[in-house]
Amino acid sequence: MIAGCGYGTAMAVEMAKAAEAAGADGILLLPPYLIGSKQEGLAAHIEAVCNAVSIGVIQYNRANAVLREDELARLADRCPNLVGFKDGVGDVELMMRVYSKLGDRLTYIGGLPTAETFAMAYLEMGVTTYSSAIYNFMPEWAVDFYKAVRAKDQEAVMKGLKDFVLPYIAIRDKGKGYAVSIVKAGLRSVGRDCGPVRLPLTDLASAEQAELDALIAKANAPYREAACAA
Repeated sequence: MIAGCGYGTAMAVEMAKAAEAAGADGILLLPPYLIGSKQEGLAAHIEAVCNAVSIGVIQYNRANAVLREDELARLADRCPNLVGFKDGVGDVELMMRVYSKLGDRLTYIGGLPTAETFAMAYLEMGVTTYSSAIYNFMPEWAVDFYKAVRAKDQEAVMKGLKDFVLPYIAIRDKGKGYAVSIVKAGLRSVGRDCGPVRLPLTDLASAEQAELDALIAKANAPYREAACAA
């Protein structure tokens, strides 16, 4: 179980300690809320969270918390429980510099929106896994796609992208904040409605929801048929 924590340093430390006490196996450290800083300040923030717990910490590199390779390497030397680096930036050059500098010292995770799009390219850079929003509502499909990526099955990956991921992205790109909204809409499509998104985000329009429903139903059809046959 990986628990998220973030905001300012004091709150992040408090959340991390609470997560460890509750039995979490690790921490995903999100960017400080609305605060930019120098590399040294960001590293000190991450180090404070690492020092507060004994479980592993994953640095989520995105937004106002982009740590570069030299500072990350120094931080990894000081913090044995800094175990992961999740990329939410999509800067290929930076990712290569990080991997070249730290190699197998960290586990690398793709954290870009609709990570399936980037999975094959990132695999070649040493990013062996990624967080899949699609998994929330189509777990069988998402696992099969991941297996195809790890097997470097170019044909299967391209089919998955063309048949589902790219049309899904086209719906996602119709509104700001839809990277979150479309995941809840996907859960609604498969009968696991968890309610509306929180403001200031907005839910998909009814026509967009219908478009997503049809796309998911088509992608899930082979799994339903297999379940019926079994």
